Amino acid sequence: MRLPKQLSPTTLFVVAGLLLALFVGFTLSHRRRTERIQAEQEARMRLPDTLRVVTLSGATTFFVYRDEPMGYQYELLRLFAEKVRRPLKLYVVHDMTEAKRLILSGEMNLCITPYAVTQSSRSELRFTGPEELSGLTLVQRRLINKEDTARYVRDVTGLLGKTITLLSGSREEKRVERLEQQLGGKIYLRLITADTLDSEDLIDQVASGSIDYTIADQELARLAKTYYPSIDISVEVGFQQSLRWFTSPDHEGLALALDKWAEDIPSQPSFKNIYRKYFELNKSEEDEVKPTPSPRPVQSGHSPTIGRGERTYIHEGGLSPFDAIFKKEAQRINWPWQLLAAIAYQESNFKPHVIGWSGARGLMGIMPRTGHIFGASKDELLDPNVSVRVAVDCIRATEKLFTSIPELEDRIAVTLAAYNAGPAHLQDAIRLAAKYGYSTTKWSGGIEEALRLKSEAKYYNDPVCRAGYLRGKGVTRYVDQVLSRYHGYLAHTQ
Repeated sequence: MRLPKQLSPTTLFVVAGLLLALFVGFTLSHRRRTERIQAEQEARMRLPDTLRVVTLSGATTFFVYRDEPMGYQYELLRLFAEKVRRPLKLYVVHDMTEAKRLILSGEMNLCITPYAVTQSSRSELRFTGPEELSGLTLVQRRLINKEDTARYVRDVTGLLGKTITLLSGSREEKRVERLEQQLGGKIYLRLITADTLDSEDLIDQVASGSIDYTIADQELARLAKTYYPSIDISVEVGFQQSLRWFTSPDHEGLALALDKWAEDIPSQPSFKNIYRKYFELNKSEEDEVKPTPSPRPVQSGHSPTIGRGERTYIHEGGLSPFDAIFKKEAQRINWPWQLLAAIAYQESNFKPHVIGWSGARGLMGIMPRTGHIFGASKDELLDPNVSVRVAVDCIRATEKLFTSIPELEDRIAVTLAAYNAGPAHLQDAIRLAAKYGYSTTKWSGGIEEALRLKSEAKYYNDPVCRAGYLRGKGVTRYVDQVLSRYHGYLAHTQ
């Protein structure tokens, strides 16, 4: 085939046009691809306009107490949101599988339930924020005197020959089995299979002396020690594992901002205050008077134990400097004024300016959010007159929620529990009672038992539960102690 010696001007023009079109097309395509990559990178580095955060409910993650959102991880998250000046929306799910799905789908930006950092989890998640090193620890009673020396365990080798109470099928049980192999000796296990008990119950049994040893997650054990100062959690029995918050790899900017913030916060007073609130402040009820079974009244002639704050006034025929206020306000709800006095002592030991670990304020232990609902500022809640007035307003509104409970004594007990924990938890307990065969109109053996279940994930993650985790045993103890003191007050004032 012979090529033409010279292309015509028309042909040259067409060829040049095609080459120019190809060049322009390639340039535009390259520019669009570059702009798309830059836009994606900018999107990855940009902080979301709103922090959409997912978590599981739990003792240290997120829970509602006295209608106030709380939780160590949640309060840390609020610090970060304030730092980057972003509004916050929190979503509670029932399992980590759902949390991961929401993160990877882009529906949520961040999960604040700490998750184990492993090689496989790193392949799909971007870990970020505060790092926790958590393992397993032995829970035993503190060494107080020489008689305790034989019982007290100083290191893991001291577990040989001892009996440890654990939940059957738990990771703690598997750890002890491995420990036996490593130590070459026998550790006796007492395994509990009841599905109404959890690790917190076993810690409670250690503190009360019912059992000598259990093993628990270190973070849970640290939290439990604020309720039970008599326990010792110094002996580690498992390797520590790194736990962190996580986001999607698509949110690199959020992750970097969280990493930088997490490096800085350990030295900040706000962080130290939060840590102290959850893991150091004493929330102990161990020094409280052991309650008599409620609602039986104290028999005539029997003198109940009286707390330090009460002794000054008992001999004068009264209970406190605030008896006149109790008598006046009690008329609005037709409750005995001594019952208001019993609540006040339980909340504040009759100290009108006290502020509890949870933020509850004043004589009647009113949360600021509750005070605001009933027209009182935080400072006004430290005024005894305002505190009792708000408490009675709150009790009256709460009691109306439980009019389906026919017996007054049961309704009072449920109202007291709601006053302590928040009505939503009691409504959860009634739904749990209905589902699991407990009485929905009786406190003792019914709603009380269902309320205790709300400290266990199986139950607070049940679809009928809407308020999440609650340390239910603490609430039932609160009710017992208030009613026991109330009956004692009746004996002194009638």
